[in-house]
Amino acid sequence: MRIGVPAEGPDQPLVAATPHTVGLLTRLGYEVVVEHGAGASARFPDSSYDEAGAALVDAADVWASDIVIALDAPDNDLVATMRPGAALIARLDPRRDTGLAERLAPHGITALAMDAVPRISRAQAMDVLSSQANVAGYRAVVEAASCFGRVFTGQVTAAGKMPPARVYVIGAGVAGLAAIGTAHSMGALVSATDVRPEVAEQVESMGASFVALPTAQEESSDGYAREMDEDAAAAAARLYASQAAASDIVITTANIPGRTAPILLDEAAVAAMAPGSVIVDMAAANGGNCALTVPGRVITTDNGVTIVGYEDFAARLPSQASQLYGRNIVNLLTLMTPGKDGQLVIDLDDEVVRGIAVTERGRVMWPPPPVQVSAAPTAPAGPSPEEVEAARLADEERARRSRRLVRIGTAAAAAALAALILATPAAATGHYIVLLLSVVLGFYVISNVTPALHTPLMSVTNAISGIILVGGISQIGDPHPVIAGASFAAIVLASINIFGGFAVTHRMLAMFRK
Repeated sequence: MRIGVPAEGPDQPLVAATPHTVGLLTRLGYEVVVEHGAGASARFPDSSYDEAGAALVDAADVWASDIVIALDAPDNDLVATMRPGAALIARLDPRRDTGLAERLAPHGITALAMDAVPRISRAQAMDVLSSQANVAGYRAVVEAASCFGRVFTGQVTAAGKMPPARVYVIGAGVAGLAAIGTAHSMGALVSATDVRPEVAEQVESMGASFVALPTAQEESSDGYAREMDEDAAAAAARLYASQAAASDIVITTANIPGRTAPILLDEAAVAAMAPGSVIVDMAAANGGNCALTVPGRVITTDNGVTIVGYEDFAARLPSQASQLYGRNIVNLLTLMTPGKDGQLVIDLDDEVVRGIAVTERGRVMWPPPPVQVSAAPTAPAGPSPEEVEAARLADEERARRSRRLVRIGTAAAAAALAALILATPAAATGHYIVLLLSVVLGFYVISNVTPALHTPLMSVTNAISGIILVGGISQIGDPHPVIAGASFAAIVLASINIFGGFAVTHRMLAMFRK
């Protein structure tokens, strides 16, 4: 089957397939044709597609393909040029465009919405919303830095001290975590809030501090946070406003596909921010999280706060965004090409395929049946009071046995040591004092060494084993069999310690060599 990659037009710099993903598609058995100039805005010249094995054609040949992969929903005129039975794979936004399926069905095509991929584990590699949000979160921090006018990292110079920028991120989804990581890597002090308390660990792992909401929210069955009630929303708004007033940069990421973005920062919250502060509203395309956001524009309020309302953060990094989008397409087609023979298989029993199907050969398939993507784990039943009491008694019995064995062992060791001292000539008893002091000294020295230095310490103790080895060799020829046997044992044990210790040290050091 033939896959067509159209040029997206002057308003869309991304392209649905890069030269790299074209090569992956051809390995699946597909023939790929690319419209002339399709990748120019994303820095992919026609020659790169030609080298990757794609044929360069005009728009008519692309739209006559068996499968057309695009970025966004094409207009009706282009859809009319597709042949019946062909497949269209693009970001169709069926949640918002409620009449889309009815418009596409008369053309007899199969339409698959890449922005409707279910939020389940096996579909993560096809989730274009996540891949584009990752790029967008990075770009949001870049835009914030451009408008901020100061460095992010704190510095101490001969001319004075510069404090680090304070960045506050509302929402710790894919875009929010990407923004957190980027701002932290640039040296800012980052804090973040999310309605889901379980993401606190993820926020902290990215180097930010988590600011919890007064009222926690649970995740809904579609993988997004549940809508707050009025009281919880008011408490959250107060927290957002207080944190924003104390921050230099605020990045808002609350955006659920198919819904109007919630207002997180009202006019009063913006008015309380310091002049020179920056708000980057990543939900501007769906109305915005800030009451003063103007979609598509950067404005400055009367009190000097800059509000960035771009709708296309990912598109401002077209090469990387195109590569990720193209890889999402490849992953989907890998799933739908089980034979790797270039034949697309529409398996509506697969929950991923069914979840993105808008039409199937002219049949309206939208909306799909709900997919349960998250569920609260069932709490295991606790033990009964009888089981708790039995466990407590068993633990006490084990503790008593352990203490008894320790006392017996200590008494046996003391008796053996006393017998050894009594059997030793008086002239040699002083050695036991040296041995005892050595044990005590060694215990305190080693116990106060950090574990990270135990391996180098092992190498140092090999020198002590060397002394034992020399002493054993000097006594191995003694006519007394006990002395000779003890010398032989000392030589064997010291040799094992020396050579084994150096071998372990060598292997440890090899781990740090490039």
